[in-house]
Amino acid sequence: MQNSKIKILKTEILSNNWYTLNKVTFEYQKKDGTLETQSREAYDRGNGATILLYNKELKTVILTKQFRLPTYINGNEDGMMIEACAGLLDKNNPEDCIKRETEEELGYEISDIKKVFEVYMSPGSVTEILYFFIAEYSKSMKINDGGGLEEEQEEIEVLELDIDKALDMLDNGEIKDAKTIMLIQHLRLKNIL
Repeated sequence: MQNSKIKILKTEILSNNWYTLNKVTFEYQKKDGTLETQSREAYDRGNGATILLYNKELKTVILTKQFRLPTYINGNEDGMMIEACAGLLDKNNPEDCIKRETEEELGYEISDIKKVFEVYMSPGSVTEILYFFIAEYSKSMKINDGGGLEEEQEEIEVLELDIDKALDMLDNGEIKDAKTIMLIQHLRLKNIL
């Protein structure tokens, strides 16, 4: 149900290069009943999905390592980030998207995935909803080396880490990616690993 206290007046596209940056002007009815006109920018990059593969027997997780320009610009000295596998939906449903991304980035073919939650990752400025999944993996599910797609300019290193090592990396700041932290903590909170 739409919020009756909000009325969109105008939407302007400020940039439509990689994704879309809109400037939205709207009326907002305040608690005292008065109307206030506000303007905000919202970055629309589409929705995405992320997954953390885990192995109960080995007590391991599969993560990725890749260059992320925004982190480099904001003080990450080498720009490299350790993350859970993720990708944009590109008009697919979240389940199909994450299965495809798992094959492309990690090299594993998975079928039994579990959705754990969906999250607005940065609701003050970005429209994206991210769908979070976990799945158990085994060596028999490995179908290729992963690493991403060259045509998408991806150069992804696949990391298989002991869960205790991954938790240490959270504590010492080696893992700074929100989705990855949330998924690793989910495994621990639910006593999965």
